[in-house]
Amino acid sequence: MSQTDTAVAAAQGGPASPATPPPARRTHLDAWAVLLLLGCCALWGMTQVAIKLALPEVGPLAQNMLRNIVAAALILAWMRWRGIGFGVKDGMLAPGLLVGVLFAVEFACLFSALAYTTAARGTVFINSSPLIVAALLALLVPAERLKPLQIGGLLLAFAALAYAFSDAFGGASLPGQWRGDALMLLAAVLWGLTTVVIRVSRLRHAPAETTLAYQLCAAAVLGPIMWGISSEPWPAQWSWVSIGSLAYQAVIVTFVSYLVWFWMLTRYPATRVQSFALLSPVFGVLGAGLILSEPIGHKLVIALGAILLGIVLLNRRTSS
Repeated sequence: MSQTDTAVAAAQGGPASPATPPPARRTHLDAWAVLLLLGCCALWGMTQVAIKLALPEVGPLAQNMLRNIVAAALILAWMRWRGIGFGVKDGMLAPGLLVGVLFAVEFACLFSALAYTTAARGTVFINSSPLIVAALLALLVPAERLKPLQIGGLLLAFAALAYAFSDAFGGASLPGQWRGDALMLLAAVLWGLTTVVIRVSRLRHAPAETTLAYQLCAAAVLGPIMWGISSEPWPAQWSWVSIGSLAYQAVIVTFVSYLVWFWMLTRYPATRVQSFALLSPVFGVLGAGLILSEPIGHKLVIALGAILLGIVLLNRRTSS
């Protein structure tokens, strides 16, 4: 999954390509836009399921490494074809490297977390990232200060996370599930920090492809290092399930769906496009139950509903 908040931050900061004029923006979502957005959210929600399917053969850090190397090669080829640069001379190198490191560590945590917790729980925890962004921006950017209703939504969503996390210590939980939940929450924090860095740095003026390329290239470099340090074994066998999972993660999700998302953000109202991201954890939880036969307890369903409601309240426009 590129990332939703990162895409919004980059797309709102500048046009898709410095060599072409900004495309005409539409004022509403047509049927084609709705179908594309639903498709993107379904793909992102199923990412944790795909990772889980390959885990019996391909370790989490090996998956992360291979996914990022393939996706980085694809985005670099795309940028070369479109004539989009890295903006090194425009003061983007330092924040670009920072978001790249944050992205690399975030996904190392995400993939590692799924060795301990379920895909359904992972989907809920990783999609708490907008809460982290809202809390940090409220502290750092005066214009982003929260109104009472938004503060209530933030508190509700964080309470829901605590409620869901408490289930990891129950008698029916998986061994080490608290560790997986904690790693997934850490990944959400790192995702939020990545978005905040983009919004407060010169990267907010960069083409979306440039911002994504910084993240994927850093992850492609750091991934093999983290895999080597971990002493995780190289896969002894490759089934078509594992190959298909990695192809799905690298090509369909990280490259194709992110570019479709960026394209949507340059042509439709960003706030309306962003609201569809709330459907991603719903698809993830459903997919985990249907494909992986994971038990979806009442605590997780309640927490998911409360988190979604909290994020909706956070995004409500309130009068000053």
